[in-house]
Amino acid sequence: MTGNNAVSEAMRQINPDVVAAYPITPQTEAVEEFAEFVANGLVKTQYVPVESEHSSMSACIGSSAAGARTMTATSSAGFALMWEMLPIAAGLRTPVIMYVANRSLSAPLNIHCGHDDTMGGRDSGWIQIYSENAQEMYDNLIQAVRIGEDMDIRLPVMVSMDGFITTHSVERVDLLDDEAVRKFVGEFKAINSLLDVDNPVTIGACALQDYYTEHKRQHSEAIINSKAKILEVAEEFAKMSGRKYGLFESYKLDDAEYALVIINSAAGVAKMVVNELRAKGVKVGLLKPRIFRPFPAEEIKNALKHLKAIAVMDRVDAFGAGGTPTFTEVRSAMYGLPKQPLMINYIYGIGGRDIRLEDINKVFQKLFDVAKAGKVDKVFDYLTVRE
Repeated sequence: MTGNNAVSEAMRQINPDVVAAYPITPQTEAVEEFAEFVANGLVKTQYVPVESEHSSMSACIGSSAAGARTMTATSSAGFALMWEMLPIAAGLRTPVIMYVANRSLSAPLNIHCGHDDTMGGRDSGWIQIYSENAQEMYDNLIQAVRIGEDMDIRLPVMVSMDGFITTHSVERVDLLDDEAVRKFVGEFKAINSLLDVDNPVTIGACALQDYYTEHKRQHSEAIINSKAKILEVAEEFAKMSGRKYGLFESYKLDDAEYALVIINSAAGVAKMVVNELRAKGVKVGLLKPRIFRPFPAEEIKNALKHLKAIAVMDRVDAFGAGGTPTFTEVRSAMYGLPKQPLMINYIYGIGGRDIRLEDINKVFQKLFDVAKAGKVDKVFDYLTVRE
């Protein structure tokens, strides 16, 4: 099945109370298929066909605050149109679950993969989970329900995979039994439901200088504390499925001297190059972040601190920043080590441009050169750009 098929199947098994969504390529197939499940009576869900993504997130916030398990889906410009509502969903602690098919932002118009959308929303207060393939997307979406709805966390969660590269590619996906998934996610437990007329509450009230900081501090504590819950849920999911997840995937990293840090589908290409170089006796490895918010800085520092050189690769530009989002996070995590690995940063694959084995090989060759020279001559560069 395609990645989008895997999403719709996971949503069918989760059986949310409400889905409010607006179609946008390359996400459309997932909610279109789910809408068929609703029409055919396979789920109990109330499907709300809204007129825009801003409206879909607004409907989701209201639905979740009313006490309903709520999901949505979007991509690219649709994600951007939601932007005003993203921190509201997080600030009100509504555990909305959102599937994002990663797609570049315009202009120029481009419908193919880029991480511009979700990376643009990385500080909106949502938990962010990234997926290399359709199997991971399916597994992550199911786990997201338990993570976001946990009574100690209570935050929205976005789960993404690469637009077209993963959303529309056909691959094997092992689905769990329907009842097993429904038992795993359990029933939604409302807190101060808007529909509880016997115990009325006000949601979204004004908080100025007197309480605003305390609200944000509590929110920050919740997302930091979600790391432990994410690992707890992953452990329970592994017992059910046999598939184990962490905050990130460490691939042949323990004895590596050189490594890449790369998110989502391109990690699969990079693993092939790691295997080829390992067969030649070169000690290389890979770290694939799964959780970007909260960013597991301490854990990633410990996983990378022994390396000679690291290349952090992002499928998004940074436009005048000190590096791309993942690079600045990783470099910040490594700051303060008595002996820091040399680090370089690449932008690759934006607008859906292919990344090939020879491209990854070039990055590793650059790392070998950097380590041999003992210094970095160019921190930030583009891969496969025509100049």
